[in-house]
Amino acid sequence: MVRAEPIKRSLLRRIAGKLWYTYSRYFEWYFGSKKYCKKKDNNTLTYSVFRHKTPLLRKLKDVEMWMQYNKIVNLRLASDCLNGVIIYPGETFSYWKLIGKPSKKKKYKEGMVLYNGGFKPGIGGGLCQLSNLIYWMTLHTPLTVTERHRHSYDVFPDSNRQLPFGSGATCVYNYRDLQIYNGTDQPFQLIVYLDNEYLYGEWRAAKEIDYSYEVYERNHIITHEYWGGYLRHNEIARKVYSKNGELLLDEYITENHALMMYQPFLEKV
Repeated sequence: MVRAEPIKRSLLRRIAGKLWYTYSRYFEWYFGSKKYCKKKDNNTLTYSVFRHKTPLLRKLKDVEMWMQYNKIVNLRLASDCLNGVIIYPGETFSYWKLIGKPSKKKKYKEGMVLYNGGFKPGIGGGLCQLSNLIYWMTLHTPLTVTERHRHSYDVFPDSNRQLPFGSGATCVYNYRDLQIYNGTDQPFQLIVYLDNEYLYGEWRAAKEIDYSYEVYERNHIITHEYWGGYLRHNEIARKVYSKNGELLLDEYITENHALMMYQPFLEKV
């Protein structure tokens, strides 16, 4: 069921909820049945499966640039925790279990954190760019995303957007995680790093992949709700092709429903 009007919860409810989900996650990590990946290797696996890059700096309305510069520091620290990690068959990748809790002690800085339809400074802010990148790349592999959280708010207009709306994965330590399961018969390796302009990512494998993937959006609409706000909806789907280009499958991946924090109208030019 799509949530329409925003829900306002008390401070006590928010604190209690955060504690519950945080310690439930710790219990899952350390006492659950999943086998989490942890091994890293400086030697890259043989085959490149999919790669992508995203710009480090963007001009966003009302966002001071110092938060984006701090975001770059945070991305470098988090990328060092993930770069080279290998997911063996039967293992699960947990974004936050590998990175750990961002803190000043670990030299994380205040970056932009999306909060309640807006943004604010927060330690480790900006790491959603890394989880977004990993999620998008994973959709182009035979790996299985077992946990992904969509953004509840559409905060900024589509300025130079290249990927479909809702094709990322929001992250909040530790209860909004990105988890990926390797149900294949071979290991996969994640490569992530930065230069002065871009955040780069790549999935590599020990053997050549038999399929290619095309990820796209469908059923994109904007609805005007009875209480005055606008909601944006779409579905993310993908087409699976054989090596010779034959379409094998056109499958539903997920759906997105986000409260728009700007007016969905084009200005006259």
